[in-house]
Amino acid sequence: MIQLPGGFSAHVANIGIKDETDDLVVVAADAAVPTAAVFTTSRFAGPSVTLSREHVANRIARAVVVISKNSNVATGPDGVADASEVATTVAERLGCDPTDIVVTSTGVIGRRYPMDRVRAGLQAIPQPLLRRDADGPARGMMTTDTVVKLAEATLPGGARIVGMAKGVGMIEPNMATHISLLFTDAAVGSDELDATFRRVVDRTFNCVSIDTDTSTSDSSIVMASGTAGPVDAAQFEAALYNVAVDLTMQIARDGEGANSLIEVHVDGAMNPAQAKRVAKAIVNSPLVKTAVHGGDPNWGRVAMAIGKCSDHADDQLIDQTAVTIRFGTDEVYPRLLDDDALAALSGYMSGTDVLIHVSLGLDEGESTVWGCDLSDTYVRFNADYTT
Repeated sequence: MIQLPGGFSAHVANIGIKDETDDLVVVAADAAVPTAAVFTTSRFAGPSVTLSREHVANRIARAVVVISKNSNVATGPDGVADASEVATTVAERLGCDPTDIVVTSTGVIGRRYPMDRVRAGLQAIPQPLLRRDADGPARGMMTTDTVVKLAEATLPGGARIVGMAKGVGMIEPNMATHISLLFTDAAVGSDELDATFRRVVDRTFNCVSIDTDTSTSDSSIVMASGTAGPVDAAQFEAALYNVAVDLTMQIARDGEGANSLIEVHVDGAMNPAQAKRVAKAIVNSPLVKTAVHGGDPNWGRVAMAIGKCSDHADDQLIDQTAVTIRFGTDEVYPRLLDDDALAALSGYMSGTDVLIHVSLGLDEGESTVWGCDLSDTYVRFNADYTT
């Protein structure tokens, strides 16, 4: 069982939003601590996002709350009041200011919290919080996830980073994606934590896509209690990246109906931004996704996805004669394989891990993104999601 870093404790409970499993998570520091967060840029962002964006503007927070199975999005002034009441009540239980509480919500859009049950659940939060494990909070965040998503890293000197995430659908990042919470006992200043976290998010959580749909509730948060003392900045960023990329890959692997994790690496681009655009075009292509699901080494679909990148000046420089496409380590374009060789790749393409490696032959920019195959299970599940 993974334990939370020093200086953090938690409360997990079922308050009646889900039928049986836990649906309320509170993770709190012993005092207000440096906190960084990024949120969805959706124009339909929920009250939890707008409220929490204001609360972490000073880069300090005491606790984060997760209410799962109800996003409280598009619920009007009443939904705003409900989110504010959640922050106020949790703050009262912890003995801090409401602005020190970060609220996150995930689940069905367009439904208010069942406030009678929420109020009763919040009033039952113990003083002090009793849990030290990370497994319970990670499980309480889950909605349609099939597995708990946890990752940890230890820095030289003993400081730890523990991360948890939820998300398997409605995932295409735009500043953040899903809900992810990271906690560390390293002593890191607010400004340094914010800058480091944004760099890490851009290379990890912002590089995953399940279905091209940006959630209205996306929230990624990191809190630093400082109880383990100062750490080397470069080592801290590397460890934070390792935890975040681990969670990113767990999200992609657990995509709704997914059988295969797809990793797309693009190099030889004019710059990292172009590399990411091309990689995203590939991993988001329904034709590429279904080819992987069917174990079909149809490299023409990858070529199509590269070719449709034409929205930026850098993209105009893509020259098909300079491009190389590989499935795993096997080059499939421009060196064309015969039918027998392509058939032999079918086993690789239907495996649990599929790498698509594209070299643009322009410069040194590169990026890696992650996604999953597209199955009929995804269609059936989402067709019946609210019914």
